[in-house]
Amino acid sequence: MQHSFDRRSVLLAGAAMTASTALPAFAQSAAPRNGAPLGPIAKKVAHVITQHGQTRTDNYHWLRDPNWQAVIDDPSKLSADIRTHIEAENAYTKSVLLEPTAKLRADLFEELKGKIKQDDSSVPARDGAWAYATRFRTGGQYPIVYRKAVDPATGEATGAEQILIDGDKESKGEKFWRLQDWEQSPDQDLLAYFVDYEGGNKVTLRFRATANGSDLPYKIEGASAGLVWAKDGRTCFYCLLDDNFRVAKIMRHIVGEDPKTDVMIFEEKDASFQTGIGKTSSGDYLLIYRSQSESSDVLILPLATPTAKPKRFTPYRKGVEYLPNHHGGHFYIRNNSGSAIDFKISKTPVAKTNAANWTDFVPHEAGRFIESVHIYADHMVREESVDALPRLTVRDMTSGNEHQIDFPEEAYDLSVLRGFEWKTTKLRFTYNSPSTPTETWDYDLSTKGRTLRKTQEIPSGHDKNNYVVRRTVAVASDGAQVPLTILYHKKTPIDGTAPALLYGYGSYGISMPASFSTARLPLVDRGMVYCIAHIRGGQDRGYQWYLDGKLMKKQNTFSDFARAAEALVEQKFAAPKQIVIEGRSAGGLLVGAVMNQRPELFAGVIGGVAFVDVINTISDGELPLTPPEWTEWGDPIKSKEAFDYMMAYSPYDQVGTKAYPPLFAQTALSDSQVTYWEPTKWVAKLRELSPEAGPFLLDVNMTAGHGGASGRFDRLKEVADSHAFALWCVGKA
Repeated sequence: MQHSFDRRSVLLAGAAMTASTALPAFAQSAAPRNGAPLGPIAKKVAHVITQHGQTRTDNYHWLRDPNWQAVIDDPSKLSADIRTHIEAENAYTKSVLLEPTAKLRADLFEELKGKIKQDDSSVPARDGAWAYATRFRTGGQYPIVYRKAVDPATGEATGAEQILIDGDKESKGEKFWRLQDWEQSPDQDLLAYFVDYEGGNKVTLRFRATANGSDLPYKIEGASAGLVWAKDGRTCFYCLLDDNFRVAKIMRHIVGEDPKTDVMIFEEKDASFQTGIGKTSSGDYLLIYRSQSESSDVLILPLATPTAKPKRFTPYRKGVEYLPNHHGGHFYIRNNSGSAIDFKISKTPVAKTNAANWTDFVPHEAGRFIESVHIYADHMVREESVDALPRLTVRDMTSGNEHQIDFPEEAYDLSVLRGFEWKTTKLRFTYNSPSTPTETWDYDLSTKGRTLRKTQEIPSGHDKNNYVVRRTVAVASDGAQVPLTILYHKKTPIDGTAPALLYGYGSYGISMPASFSTARLPLVDRGMVYCIAHIRGGQDRGYQWYLDGKLMKKQNTFSDFARAAEALVEQKFAAPKQIVIEGRSAGGLLVGAVMNQRPELFAGVIGGVAFVDVINTISDGELPLTPPEWTEWGDPIKSKEAFDYMMAYSPYDQVGTKAYPPLFAQTALSDSQVTYWEPTKWVAKLRELSPEAGPFLLDVNMTAGHGGASGRFDRLKEVADSHAFALWCVGKA
């Protein structure tokens, strides 16, 4: 893209605008912004808002394009004045950070790329006569989906490779291309697949004949990824989004028929619910699940009778979360009814799904958080966590006997890879830790035998013995024990002199796994300590851990994170004021709030697609992020108490004249989840009110969405940029 500003004109324009702007007294400091120039100053257009008797002026409201929905679909429609400002921001970031660190970024990129097996592939997953997998070609950006015939004698995929989707070929000529999902039909002659061409949530659904790779001559636009096939192999169910990028309708489609004749089987009329579809492990029932923050509602439909009407599983009960699965003549329901704060599993006959008929199958046990349930023909597998560490518990569905699968390390991550088959004794899962690359295992649920199917290959080399993994705690102000997972190189001195990167999220009950990531290694190899803070707002220590970090307890999330930073210093893992913090999306809210509350703790802040304009966003019911979020944050429209509480931590609203550390904010024009104007306004206000702090850098991807660039190597370049910033902040650039 051609920028209308070069480096010199941006800096001169910034200086000229600064000279004509009234600045706080301390703006005359002799050492501004670590030596960086001020950067572009956004114009101020007063936009007055009155809520609950309080009036505030948002001078940067104009950065929200009036036609934002169209911009998300097509970034070229962005208003000229907004585009001019964003291009100036990108040029400033280029001049202050990207150009001076060009060699470092190139080195980081090559290191990151060198840690990826370029022709990597997944372990094929069997579905009857075929086994499906994905792979990459050397130098390729996008995945290839393929299948091989299974040898019936050995059960292994030994046939010739048949390519079903070639991402490198199909992405040619597209500004953005991301394969979101795919699902083969029951008889495996068709492949339904979803492609995102914009970077937002809306995707295109197409159907492909597996025999010859040809697409059916139509497509379904405006869908959301995720499809369920009926038993007949021709009927399927999918989700349609509305203009505000929310799932609004569940549709039934017959392959080969005009999508205009598709039948709506469910319409979501309450925007405060998030809606999606799935199916039971048995493959016998379609699930339409609706959820609010602490409540859920499920409708079921027998997939053998796809024209049936969906039936509500049990009457909706506010404050109860549940999800049914199916085995034989019963449903097994993971739920938290009856004060089962860490969840239990109930059982009920297929014909009696009302909660009044539920009986305990796996009773509630405080401190054992049941995260998910996988059912096979003869076994049930529970993914659980105890004291912020995962575990797998296997139950024989006939005898009721249970056993756990043991793992050796102090901190680690597990993930069940649910396959396509129901009648199997093979459980496939992945195991890794911050120092141990991902291992893919097949576990025999009957014999307890393990078979290692794959170890993640690091082409440039990786010796896990060069790294140290520690698990410690930070004691919160109210005594809560906040787990910290720490990774560092064995040569890094743990004497209070090392710099650190502290990562957190802390929202929506999403736990942060103690997992392996090659992306962290270039920082750790350069002497930085990497720490994951398992703060409240996630479910790292159970469901109560989540409840204690939301709504009117949200401040616990931010306080936990600040205490994590202090604990790193107190326990000699990090040097004072040498900690860079990072968070993405709601994690951007985290780092933005803590940056306001405790700026003196940090050397730098990385906010990716940061949710920072909290009050304005959660007060606007048209935005995709808003109605379902009222049960997560509070409703500032109806509740003055919620408004006041949220206003007190909203990063954008609490920007002041402070000695802020440098900030690197990344965003994207096609992001429908956290819109581009939130970080853009944030940076503009920071630069206005604290012009001698920072610098405050904004990097706007002009073609991508919430997940960043679509190609795997392009994403690595974005990682290299943020790594270079972190190293620059601690004097290692």
